[in-house]
Amino acid sequence: MAQPKRRWSKARTGARRSTWKLDEKGYSTCPHCHEPVLPHTVCSNCGYYDGKEVVSVKKNED
Repeated sequence: MAQPKRRWSKARTGARRSTWKLDEKGYSTCPHCHEPVLPHTVCSNCGYYDGKEVVSVKKNED
């Protein structure tokens, strides 16, 4: 297998890796309780998904 003739500099390596950053998650709002939630997941606040209650959530009373 071919080998590189010269070593890449740290600046060139850093420039190549500059696009490896993490992207921010795309949140949407729950249509039932209007809390931010990840797409295609059950809302942890109200337990609804696709307009139906999937998980019953206990409410903490202070």
